[in-house]
Amino acid sequence: MAKGLIIDEEKIKPSFPAYILARFWMRIVWGYFLGRICSLKEINLRRLRNYPLKEGAAHKEIALRYAGFLNALMWGSEGGIDGSNLPYAYVSLPLEDPQNTAEVIYKYLKDKIGKNIIVMIADTDKTYSFRNFHFTHRPKPMKGIHPFFGFIAYVIGRSLKLKRRSTPLALVGAEINVNLALDIAEVANKARGYGAGRTVWDMAEKFNVGLTKVTWDMLRRLKHKPIVIIRFHN
Repeated sequence: MAKGLIIDEEKIKPSFPAYILARFWMRIVWGYFLGRICSLKEINLRRLRNYPLKEGAAHKEIALRYAGFLNALMWGSEGGIDGSNLPYAYVSLPLEDPQNTAEVIYKYLKDKIGKNIIVMIADTDKTYSFRNFHFTHRPKPMKGIHPFFGFIAYVIGRSLKLKRRSTPLALVGAEINVNLALDIAEVANKARGYGAGRTVWDMAEKFNVGLTKVTWDMLRRLKHKPIVIIRFHN
């Protein structure tokens, strides 16, 4: 919130293309075709076939405005836009410059504790690996990972069942091989967990409320670990 990257979708007026994405693309194309190709779980396929039109169109409008058309075609986390672990109809936009943010954190920690700590910013959105070629649908990954045509990267990676790991966005304090950075991001992701849930559907079901009825008080009851410390052993 301090960076002003939180948007209340309740206040968004969807455009006609956003309604088309919510009604046709999400319910039909993802619910019956792409979802099967990408081996989505049955519960997620059912959710997509009943994609909420009002809230969904508002969300797709935000995706079109801030992530672009190809990313808006994703079934979730469009261009790094995230609604999980946030109440009501709030969503968070991705960091505009994750490398700069990592550098600020690195300098702050070095000044405070006087030690060189490697700082990585990572996203749960996956990077797919084919031998030594790494690609993701997530915009602005770290150097060595290729952002690849929005949702198309997701469909290719999932349909071919390529190795997938969480995506490092920025790294400060060391030179690390891309494969190792991907491994670290994935280990951190598993240690961190998913807070209120992997998706907004999971979050709403956890509290037994509607998609936009989760409150701050509900979220405060849960343990959420946005920071993970990883130590290397010789």
